[in-house]
Amino acid sequence: MTKPVVVGVDGSASSLDAVGAASHEAAIRGAELRLVHAFGRSSSHLPTGGPPWNPAGSGVRELLDGTLAAAERRAQAVAPQVGISRDVTVGEPLVVLEIASRTASLVVVGSRGLGAFSSLLLGSTSGHLAAHGRCPVLVVRGRQNRSGPVLLAVDDSPASEEAVRFAFTEASLRGADLAALHVCRTGSADVYDGPADPPFVTYDETHLREHAERVLDAALAGPRASHPDVPVVRKPVAGRVRHTLIDASADAQLLVVGARGRGGFRGLLLGSVSQAVLHHAQCPVAVVRHGGESPAAAEGGEGDHP
Repeated sequence: MTKPVVVGVDGSASSLDAVGAASHEAAIRGAELRLVHAFGRSSSHLPTGGPPWNPAGSGVRELLDGTLAAAERRAQAVAPQVGISRDVTVGEPLVVLEIASRTASLVVVGSRGLGAFSSLLLGSTSGHLAAHGRCPVLVVRGRQNRSGPVLLAVDDSPASEEAVRFAFTEASLRGADLAALHVCRTGSADVYDGPADPPFVTYDETHLREHAERVLDAALAGPRASHPDVPVVRKPVAGRVRHTLIDASADAQLLVVGARGRGGFRGLLLGSVSQAVLHHAQCPVAVVRHGGESPAAAEGGEGDHP
């Protein structure tokens, strides 16, 4: 049985966009859509008259019914054939969605929200769900369209392996091309990404391109054989990681990244590269955490460095 697609709902415009994206994902997977709304004690969007830990309190039921009804209408408009369930839970949204991810095929969230959801993608919480979630996380931002390729950020880390498999599956489900991008690091250009950049970096472009081709060969071989229906475009590029990913996302319908990498994508979800992608990518971003690492390991070490 296909696991459900879970989407965080809080009544904001961003969460309704996430519901639309989640309903489409549920439809192409043949899965149920699960609407999750969490009541946290700090939820500033709750009305007065009832404590936030009591969903039956005065005014809360009306708010809840309106929020979830609007979400259901959006979902049905996108994919009327998809079954929908509601899950109203007491707890902080990040914790609730983390728990929901244990029985989901995908968790979908908007890039901005109300109350406790408002910080979901800001600061250290941007890596929390990806580091602790048990399934891929789709962050809905930028342009919402179904044209263009699925853009895959490839490196030579274990985290990239899971992202590659997810990207091939997603491209197959969407009937889209897969653009596999490996950024060839030009010296320190992936770290120094501002006024302090060195004026120039000397590097052997031929050597970098050969290395990028080897990385792409190794990463794509297995999944490509499993998905012969997916056209693949290889993109070995020399440049700065953040700028390259953001620029490339302009023509993509989805950007897929691994939650833990090395080389050009080192610390992708917990450092400056991750913040740039999550805040500035021009299309939705799917974050695929490496299943072989424990959540604690995914958080620790060098993750907070660029």
